[in-house]
Amino acid sequence: MAKTKIDKEMLRELAELLDETGLTEIEIEQNDIRVRVAKGGTMVAATVPAAGAPVAAAPAKEEPAKPVDAVKSPMVGTVYLAPAPGAANFISVGKTVAQGDSLLIVEAMKTMNQIPAPKAGKITEILVEDGQPVEFDEPLVVIE
Repeated sequence: MAKTKIDKEMLRELAELLDETGLTEIEIEQNDIRVRVAKGGTMVAATVPAAGAPVAAAPAKEEPAKPVDAVKSPMVGTVYLAPAPGAANFISVGKTVAQGDSLLIVEAMKTMNQIPAPKAGKITEILVEDGQPVEFDEPLVVIE
């Protein structure tokens, strides 16, 4: 297997992105090179698959079971449960919402993105906390 040179500038930019967004880990794949940078340790890993060779998946972290019917984050960012600091939360457990009602906000790159309810129903669980960083496709809220 040929040795691949790691782009140190890209690693620095990814580390800066972690600091800016408050995330603890980021992974990108570009030109058959996968790079993952994580805070809280000294883990920096790169995987370069051989041409046509299958890539083995990294061992999964043990996470709580994700509800199948959860509303998931459409982006990486920071969750806010209220429209402004000190304001009442958009939702609470037990509240009934209509399709299109705002559930919460995900801030990404200084843009506040309201996350609408995909269906009408009752909020049975809120899976995130105010100010918590979230990843793409991370479960946020359960509506039944």
